Amino acid sequence: MELRVSKAKVSEYPAWLIFHTVAVFAFLYLPIAVLILYSFNGEGVGGFPPHHLTLDWYRTLFADGPIWDAVLNSLYVALAAVAIALGFGVPAALALERAQFPGKTIFRRLVLLPLILPGIITGLSLLMLFNILGVKLSLLTIVLGHGTALISVATTEVFAGLQKLDRAQEEASLDLGANYWQTFWRVTVPNLKLPIIGAALLIFTLSMDEIAVSFFLIGRDNTLPLEIWGRLRRGITPEINAVSTIIFLFSLVAIVFWYRLRVRGEAGAEAGAEIVTALEGDLA
Repeated sequence: MELRVSKAKVSEYPAWLIFHTVAVFAFLYLPIAVLILYSFNGEGVGGFPPHHLTLDWYRTLFADGPIWDAVLNSLYVALAAVAIALGFGVPAALALERAQFPGKTIFRRLVLLPLILPGIITGLSLLMLFNILGVKLSLLTIVLGHGTALISVATTEVFAGLQKLDRAQEEASLDLGANYWQTFWRVTVPNLKLPIIGAALLIFTLSMDEIAVSFFLIGRDNTLPLEIWGRLRRGITPEINAVSTIIFLFSLVAIVFWYRLRVRGEAGAEAGAEIVTALEGDLA
């Protein structure tokens, strides 16, 4: 019966809408499919359709020392940027959602400013600051640049999670004898697990993909986007297709991981709400 209803609903959609949907998905994902296909093309980046499918370009990639040095640099920068952004973003989100203080509106605008500003402005302003302070450009300056630019991402993600948080669980914890610090670590933070993990994944992805800020703050060590950009100036090479395919697969795994966490988190939130309701009934 459900299958018949589903087919009936599908048949109600006009043909132009189905065509438009297919066209949009093709526009978005067909280039990615072509990139992955050409990473196995034995003739390199030329010739269509691809011939002589091979793994030689992946073998060449794994033997390419400079590009793997750039990958390690990008991983180091991204992980450090996640720590900095969350370290400043979580307290900022708590202050915006829980505290009342003079200039709160201005503070909120200033926190979100790096998210609005173009990366060129952020990178150039940080470059001028480091030059004034006499700081030598290196991976450390890129870490500070990425962390500064992405604090607003952590703040907005955690702030949205705080607005959805059921305060009844915190009140129940306080009523049962826990102090504010214990309530924060045992109730608030676990309930913010999904927004924090989501912010961390988004910050990590944006940092791995960042070019504008990195371009102004780079020293002698390249990050992966700048290494790829430098090679593309000499033309597209099959190794670039191979490393791009690996990055795509990594991003796909991260999305699946995040989705599974979200499903489990929503189930846990429903169970927690039922426990709080039961406790409130017992206390009444």
